[in-house]
Amino acid sequence: MTQTSDNVTWLTQEAYDQLKAELEYLSGPARTEIAVKIAAAREEGDLRENGGYHAAKEEQGKMELRVRQLTQLLEHAKVGETPAADGVVAPGMLVTIAFDGDEDDTLEFLLASREYASTEIETYSPQSPLGSGVNGKKIGEDAEYELPNGRKASVKILAATPYTG
Repeated sequence: MTQTSDNVTWLTQEAYDQLKAELEYLSGPARTEIAVKIAAAREEGDLRENGGYHAAKEEQGKMELRVRQLTQLLEHAKVGETPAADGVVAPGMLVTIAFDGDEDDTLEFLLASREYASTEIETYSPQSPLGSGVNGKKIGEDAEYELPNGRKASVKILAATPYTG
C-alpha cells in the first residue's frame, strides 16, 4: 500500500498508523529499555571485553537507524486510499503472475514498498524491474521486464486484488 515516487510515500491510514506506533515505541519505551541494558552491562566492568555491553550498543545503533528511517518516511508520507479492486495492478495489491505463459509456474507477491516486506509474503517494490513491468497492467495482460543479465522476461497477470493484510 505504498508507492514511493519523488520522495513521497503513499500509505493507507492503517499503514501510517502502524508505522507511527512503531516509531513512538522505538522513540520512547524501547530507548529506555536499551539504556537500562547498556547501564547494566557498563556496571559489569571492563568495557573492552564486555560482550553484553557491545551487543546492547549494537542493538541501540540498529534501533536508532530504524527511528531515522521511520521519521523520514513518515515526514514524506501522504495518506491515501486502498487501491480499487478493478483488476488493474497498482501498489498495495496482491498480484499473481505466471512466468513465460506457463500457468503452472506462478508467483504471488505484494506490490509495495519494502516497509511491507515480511516473511509471510514476498514483496516487490513498484520501482523494481518486475514491479514496474506489472504496474498498471490488467488481469490477463502480458508484462515484460528486464532481468539483471539484461535479457527480457515476460509474465502474464493472473490476479490483482487489494492487499488487506
